[in-house]
Amino acid sequence: LLGKKRSKVPGVMITQFVENIPAGKSHPDFSQVLKLTLLNPLTGKLAVFKAIITGDPTPNVTWARNNGDVSDPERYVASYDPVVGEHQLQMANVGVDQADTYKCYASNEYGRAIVTVTLNVIEGQGVHGVLCFRRVEQKEERKDGEVDEKFWELLLSADKKDYERICAEYRVTDFRWMLKKLNEKKKEIEEQQSQYIEHLSNLRHIEIKMPGCAEFEFEMDLKDQNARIFLFKDGVMVPFNTNTDEKHSLRQVGRKFIFSVHGLNAEDAGLYQVDIEGVNVFSTDFKIPAVDFLVEIQEVKAVEREDAVFECVLSAPLSKISWLGKNIPLEPGEKYDISVSDDMLIHRLVVKDCMQVDKGIYAAVAGMKSCNTWLIVEGKIKLRHHPHLSDQLIHMWRRRSDQDRDTGVHFTCGLSDVHAIIGQSAEMVCKLSSEKCDGIWYKDGKEVNDLTIVKDGAVHKIIVSNCTEEDGGKYRFEADGRKTEAMLIVEDPPRMNQDDLAKFSEPVIIKVGQKATFKMDFVGREPIKVQWYNEGEEMLEDNHIKIEKSDSHSRLLLVKCQRKDSGEIKLKLKNKFGTIEALSRLIVLDKPTNPMGPVEVLEASASCVEFKWRPPKDDGGSPIKNYYIERNQIGRNTWTKIGNIRGEPHYKDTDMDHGRRYCYRIRAVTAEGTSGIFETNDIQAAYPGPPSTPKVVSAFKNCITLAWSPPTNTGGTNIVGYNMEKRKRGSNLWGQANPPDEPIKGKQYDVKDVVEGMEYEFRVSAINFSGTGEPSTPSEFVIARDPKKPPGKVIDLKVTDSTYTSLSLSWTKPKEEEGVQDEAKGYFVELRPAENTEWGRCNSNPLISTSYTILGLKSMAMYWVRVVASNEGGDGEPRDLDNYIIAMPPPVRPNFTNRKMKSFMVMRAENSARVNINFEASPMPTIIWLKDGIPVSKRVTMSNTDGMSQLLIPSAERSDSGIYTIIVKNIVGQETFSVEIRVTDDPKPPGPVELEENVPGTLTVSWEPSPDEKRDNHLHYMVMKRDSIKRTWHSVADRLFNNNFTAVNIMPGREYNFRVYAKNDIGLSEPSESLTWAPSKPCNFDSAPIFMVPLKMHTIPEKYECYMSCAVRGFPTPHITWYRNKVSINTDTNYYITNTCGVCSMLILRVGAKDNGEYRVVAENSLGRAECSTQLTILGMLTEYV
Repeated sequence: LLGKKRSKVPGVMITQFVENIPAGKSHPDFSQVLKLTLLNPLTGKLAVFKAIITGDPTPNVTWARNNGDVSDPERYVASYDPVVGEHQLQMANVGVDQADTYKCYASNEYGRAIVTVTLNVIEGQGVHGVLCFRRVEQKEERKDGEVDEKFWELLLSADKKDYERICAEYRVTDFRWMLKKLNEKKKEIEEQQSQYIEHLSNLRHIEIKMPGCAEFEFEMDLKDQNARIFLFKDGVMVPFNTNTDEKHSLRQVGRKFIFSVHGLNAEDAGLYQVDIEGVNVFSTDFKIPAVDFLVEIQEVKAVEREDAVFECVLSAPLSKISWLGKNIPLEPGEKYDISVSDDMLIHRLVVKDCMQVDKGIYAAVAGMKSCNTWLIVEGKIKLRHHPHLSDQLIHMWRRRSDQDRDTGVHFTCGLSDVHAIIGQSAEMVCKLSSEKCDGIWYKDGKEVNDLTIVKDGAVHKIIVSNCTEEDGGKYRFEADGRKTEAMLIVEDPPRMNQDDLAKFSEPVIIKVGQKATFKMDFVGREPIKVQWYNEGEEMLEDNHIKIEKSDSHSRLLLVKCQRKDSGEIKLKLKNKFGTIEALSRLIVLDKPTNPMGPVEVLEASASCVEFKWRPPKDDGGSPIKNYYIERNQIGRNTWTKIGNIRGEPHYKDTDMDHGRRYCYRIRAVTAEGTSGIFETNDIQAAYPGPPSTPKVVSAFKNCITLAWSPPTNTGGTNIVGYNMEKRKRGSNLWGQANPPDEPIKGKQYDVKDVVEGMEYEFRVSAINFSGTGEPSTPSEFVIARDPKKPPGKVIDLKVTDSTYTSLSLSWTKPKEEEGVQDEAKGYFVELRPAENTEWGRCNSNPLISTSYTILGLKSMAMYWVRVVASNEGGDGEPRDLDNYIIAMPPPVRPNFTNRKMKSFMVMRAENSARVNINFEASPMPTIIWLKDGIPVSKRVTMSNTDGMSQLLIPSAERSDSGIYTIIVKNIVGQETFSVEIRVTDDPKPPGPVELEENVPGTLTVSWEPSPDEKRDNHLHYMVMKRDSIKRTWHSVADRLFNNNFTAVNIMPGREYNFRVYAKNDIGLSEPSESLTWAPSKPCNFDSAPIFMVPLKMHTIPEKYECYMSCAVRGFPTPHITWYRNKVSINTDTNYYITNTCGVCSMLILRVGAKDNGEYRVVAENSLGRAECSTQLTILGMLTEYV
């Protein structure tokens, strides 16, 4: 074996067999965090262990357990799902004997991967059949900067005051980062907890409450009382129940949950966590301090009404220990005072004002250690056994020798601060240990002589009658060299006279438009804040509200009061000593508002109508005395006065004409006036409404039975019967089925007047005292014949199409067999999810066609499907598909649908970059984005939908440039596409431009590189030139990737300027321009003639063309003369002579014997002369050479 390595997935160990793995191959690994699933969690019937494994070649996967084997096929089933690539180990009917550590092995020729998981099966009250999986992970050393996950679990349940301690313990110093991260985790855990928990509060961390027992508690309201509760210690689940004799127990008192750990030992220390259905609720760290008692608490004898003190000394500092009195935890308060010294070694419990009920055994608990002793309370006066135990204990601890105790007089109860209201009496009391000792009272350092001083045995009092502000101060009592002191604080809060308060509380009743006044006198120290409220809303001064304030009273004046001003009036007075309120009520009387609808008809018959309405929303402050009613017959313009009726919103009109419609005007009458008009809708003595549509109960060749429901609108009277009508198909005439003078009394009727084979429909009308109402809607057509036989099974049921949410089916109509199965009239499609046992119908009405599409399926879910044929005789037997179906489209290899996708994109920096990729694939593929071959960073957002994937870089940076590759992969295959994204910006201009002439006629242009050159490998340069003659800029070089350029064709005597631009995929930079370049001295171009290209020798046949040429240079331009045999031929027309830019040429069209000889060219100017010559030889006639 080559060696072991650790997977990226926690808990997975990999052994690699070879040193170098070939390209494209890999050792086995677990690609995802293991999935541990419970099915039927309330009964524990099935547990499934799932894992997704990668590797090439495909690894061989096996399962094992530490104590036993997994070969029993009835208890262990290993399977592989190729659709999702998932290996499973299923355990049906899990028993306690299957609790063990399980391992999953994956191996191929390059290595082996192992993962370990623990299955706990717990049986007991309240948690029967509960399974729990926890992955077994080896602890790894954390990298620098990483924080233990335990740190966050403790912070989530800790008080804010403990944050600093926990951070110091885990060496976290960045508090700002910690708080930000903690808030994110709190939001996440609160969302998870909200699924199961209504309320969670009062988290109390674990501590030792009594010897050998530790407890922690919290208050919680569960949404589902059957939700499962788990207890974990250091990540391992521990069993618990309600029996307090067990190691771990749970008690529930109302909404409070109390967890206890009994029989404590050193192994019980650790992190305890409570989960609800797998969601963490509370975490607490239990640490058992290594501490012992150097001096234990000792027996104390105390006299009734005195204090008893217990003290102990610890071997190591401890901020808090637990005190118990008669096995009950003690808390500091009015009865007990618990304190600790500054060095946290000496702990003290004071039992105040001892009584006989306080005697008993008291205990101190520190970590695993405890000590206890007796408190003895005696009825007669007797010195306590240890009045100054602290001095003795300190001496015993530090000196280890005994010393006599101080038995002098001391205070058993000192002075306490007293708050008194000015004008009242105040009393300050202290108590000595001896009745024989006198003392002296002082106020602010001066002896008191003008106040009442009382001595009652050992109790000393000073009484201040009718306190004033001058009585406040520091009071001290001294006796036998000892002293106690306290403050008397005289307060002057706002106060009101009780008689004035009673008078103020009486309601103020006025009529609308009048004014209301409220006034209250008060006393109290200034400044006093005065506030007036109406129905809880503070009133501020305006045109209708006037508020007067003074040192001794306040007055509220409300003018032109309206009904809406009615309500509670409150006066609130506040100063630094307190607050007082006075309440009254304002009632503004007004006429009532209109009566209200809707009108409810209680009875409507041929001669009477009884109805009721709703009273006014506001009676105006006075009770309704009467309602004034008027009536109008619809169609007439006059209103008939009915008059006042008693103050109930109810009226029965017996003076009506049958069939007439009426409406009514109603007004409410009170002592303050009459309301406006409320007008009803039309009311009449009504006929009943239509009954429900008749339903066919049974049909035979000589009788059809129908049933119906009574009408919802009875017309205001009782229904006395029904009429049944029938009609044949194709006819327009309805005939009554029952005798006209015999209404049907029930709600079912047998129609016997039918003809066999004929098709009928039926309707029903209700009858009340007013007459016959409207008929119901007709029933379905029914044939008068004996019942049919149900149809047979449909034929050739198959799936024609499927998607993630739908399924299309088709089938063939079942065959008919006379007397066995009749023709099918419709079909029902039924669906059953794989995890359910009940079938559900997809269509409520029978299908006529032999195809159907089921919608609303859950993606990738498993379903069973069947089709049932139906007719009048009932449903036939269902036809099931041969196998279950999965809601997914037919398998399709991933394919990109947009063929015009860009493979190169240029983005400006700080803009967002967005790449949309459209594809088709089935089943839903796995989509992976890579940048330059590695996964993209977290700042890149990827969103995937059905058929599209989007990559978004919110604010692109230059570092985001690269080749982005999308991999779309499913079980059918995979497809990839790459796009190069270049993030850049407008380039910065190059540095200074310099010009240098190294060779005449050329200039070397050089420049400093652009600052962006190092960051952009696509950056290049463009050079432009301008001279003093043309004065226009034109490009002379582009796509230069260096920092210099040589310009040619530099003409003497001209001035030149050059510009250099930096250029990239975005655009051009600003130019960097050179200085103007000009020759340092004027140039002299004068020169004597010189032949650059001389004449050549020519041999030409007779009558052929001859062409001679040469090139000459000189300035000023030389004069050219041609000679033949020393005779000038410049003017001879037989010779065509030209001189163009120094190129001298001569053409003879047909040479002859006379042209034979020497030819010479002479060039002359003011600076000199030059010549060159050649020989022309003429050959004989052409025939001479044939």
